[in-house]
Amino acid sequence: MKEFSALHAPDLTVGQAIQFCWERLNDSDVFYGHGTDNPWDEAVQLVLSVAQLPVDADDSALPHPVAAPQAEEIHALLTRRIDQYMPLPYLLGRAWFAGLEFSCDRRAIIPRSPIAELILRDYQPWYYGPPPQTILDLCCGGGCIGLAAAHHGQASVDLADLDADSLALAKENRARLQLTDRVEIYQSDLFDELPEKRYDLILSNPPYVDSADLASMPAEYHHEPELSLGSGPDGLALTRRILSQAAKYLHEDGLLVVEVGNSWETLEQVYPLVPFTWLEFEHGGHGVFALNAKELQEYSASLCR
Repeated sequence: MKEFSALHAPDLTVGQAIQFCWERLNDSDVFYGHGTDNPWDEAVQLVLSVAQLPVDADDSALPHPVAAPQAEEIHALLTRRIDQYMPLPYLLGRAWFAGLEFSCDRRAIIPRSPIAELILRDYQPWYYGPPPQTILDLCCGGGCIGLAAAHHGQASVDLADLDADSLALAKENRARLQLTDRVEIYQSDLFDELPEKRYDLILSNPPYVDSADLASMPAEYHHEPELSLGSGPDGLALTRRILSQAAKYLHEDGLLVVEVGNSWETLEQVYPLVPFTWLEFEHGGHGVFALNAKELQEYSASLCR
C-alpha cells in the first residue's frame, strides 16, 4: 500500500483526506455493496464519520480541519478496509438505513435492503389498506427494517429472528431509536414462537443466497454471519416456509413483502402458477416480491406443497 504520510500533514482538511482515501480505494480490489457502490462515496463516508461530521454534509465540510488523532484513525480504518476486506459499516460500528443511523457489528448482516425505499414510500402503491397498525419484521437481524417501519409510521411492530446475537443488536437499536414502547422482540424460528395475532404487513429479508453464490461471494461478505446469508442449495429454504405459513398471520387486506435477491428466477420456476409482484425501486435493488393475503389464500395449494 502507498505511503500514508499525506494523512499526517498538520493542516489536513476533510477534502484532502477524502481525496487520499478515494485514491487508495480506487487502486485497490475491494468490493462495494454494503451501503455504497463506489470508492468516492466510501471515502466520503469514512472521512466524515471519523471527523464526526454528518455523512450527508455538503461541500462546505471540505475545508474542515482533520485533527491528528482523526487522521490516525482514518489511516487505521482504511488499512483494514483494503487489507482485510472488512466492510466499512463494521469498521465504523454504524450503518444508515431509511435515513436512520443504526449500530452495526458482526452479530448481524449490514443493513442494505431496498425495502428501505418501500418504507419511505409508505408502502405505496402496493399496500392498499389504511395506514398499517401492525407490522412484523421476520428474520429481522439487527432490526433495521422493523425499526425503520416503526420510526416512519405509527404501527406497533414485532421483530423476530432465530439468532440470539442478532436480537441483542436489535434490542440495542430499539433503545437507540427510543422505540421500546411500540416494538416487541421475539426469538423465534420464523412464526413458531410468535403470539397468535395477525398483521397488516409482514416484511422479510430472510437468508436467500444459494450455495453456489455463497461460495463465490466477494471477501467482504464472508465477514457477515453465514447463517444470515445462505438458505439451502437454491437459496429458498426459508422463503418456502414463509410462503406456506404467512396467510395465517395476515389480516384480510394484509401484504407480505419478501426479499429474495438473485434467487428470484428460481422462485418463479418453483412456483410457476403464483403471480408474484416484483417491486421496482428508484434507487437500486431487485428481487423483492409482494403477495397480498387474498393471493396467498388463493394459491395456497401451490405454496404449501
